[in-house]
Amino acid sequence: MMMVTVLIPGALRGECGGRARMPVPAEAGWTLRQVLDAVSAQYPRFDRRVRDEQGRLRRYVNVFVGMDECRTLSGLDTEVVDGVQVHILPSVAGG
Repeated sequence: MMMVTVLIPGALRGECGGRARMPVPAEAGWTLRQVLDAVSAQYPRFDRRVRDEQGRLRRYVNVFVGMDECRTLSGLDTEVVDGVQVHILPSVAGG
C-alpha cells in the first residue's frame, strides 16, 4: 500500500474538516484523479471547489504533484508515486 499526502490550502480547509494535510492510501498505478476521488469520497464539498461538473480541474485551481504542476504533466491522469505530496493551490486574484 502506498501513501500520498494531499496538502490543503487554508481557503479549502473548511471543506475538509479543517485539515491541512490529508494522507491518502493509494495503490500502485494510481493517478491524481483517483487521489482526488478518494478525498472527495470523504469530503464532497471539497470536490466541488476543485473540479467542475465534468470532473475537470477548475481553471483557477493549480495542482502540483511533487514539484510539477499537473497540467504540464498528464493532468488528472498524472501517475502518483509512493510518498509524493499533492499541493492544491487556488489562484489568488485581487486588485
